[in-house]
Amino acid sequence: MPILEINNLEVRFPLRGGELTAIRDISFAIDQGERLGIVGESGAGKSVAAFAILRLIGRPGYISSGQVLFHGKDLARLSREELRQFRGNHITMIFQDPMMTLNPVLTIGTQMIECLQTHKGMDRKRARSAAIEKLRAVSIPSPEARIDQYPHELSGGMRQRVVIAIALLTDPAIIIADEPTTALDVTIQAEIMELLLQLCESHQVALILITHDLGVVSQVTQRTIVMYAGRIVEDGPTHAIIHQARHPYTHGLIDALPERTRPGQRLNQIPGSMPTLLDMPSGCAFHPRCEHVSDICRQQIPDCTQAGDSRVACHWVAAQESSA
Repeated sequence: MPILEINNLEVRFPLRGGELTAIRDISFAIDQGERLGIVGESGAGKSVAAFAILRLIGRPGYISSGQVLFHGKDLARLSREELRQFRGNHITMIFQDPMMTLNPVLTIGTQMIECLQTHKGMDRKRARSAAIEKLRAVSIPSPEARIDQYPHELSGGMRQRVVIAIALLTDPAIIIADEPTTALDVTIQAEIMELLLQLCESHQVALILITHDLGVVSQVTQRTIVMYAGRIVEDGPTHAIIHQARHPYTHGLIDALPERTRPGQRLNQIPGSMPTLLDMPSGCAFHPRCEHVSDICRQQIPDCTQAGDSRVACHWVAAQESSA
């Protein structure tokens, strides 16, 4: 049984002239210990979907319909006090920039100890000992000394390791990582992702990884969701998504990877750009950029259909499957 189920989730943002729908009819589930990637260009709705799970969407945004079920309990319907029991204890989040996550005027130890006192009811001595052990688990050197330092005294990679340690403090069932290596250089990115993978495997923690980097997804996740303009357009095993992509948009993302071109060649790119929420095309949102577009694509939003090991929302793919 999945530990988290998202059913027909929709998120809206009220404006003076009406409302914008940022997330449209999103549904997926994740099992204990499973690693799920959510990929797409900027503006696809990846982060909004992640924030909606924990109801962290900034006002005036709100969940207009759908369910977020954690072990059968709908987080979208809980009171603020009830939701506090789930945030941190059962589901935690790692954000893009550790300097935005960590309080610059408090030591690392103060922030970790307060977290344990709040969520686990530990006394200060036990909380400090547990915090040092978590810092050691994420390969922070000399954790007994580092725990009394401030965030600005650590490198970017060290700060992100601290953020991961804080996420693991309460032994959560799910970690949501929103572009966790964006602010780091390439070598440190690889170290952080390897660390996150090892910790999730050893603690049987489920991971939802939000990223635009299909290379990272292929190395870390077991299943991948591809989003475009607030909708899921493809969902399947990561191996199938990378090596047997079906949706034209997924093909475009893969072809745009640098390793898909020879040195000296221009990088491949998807023509056009992601539509804005203020100017969504009719029918399939990807049709203005798609080389397989037909009249039905311009008129009708495609349903998800099974195509091989994946589920794909594409009229062209559905026609191919029905004629096969």
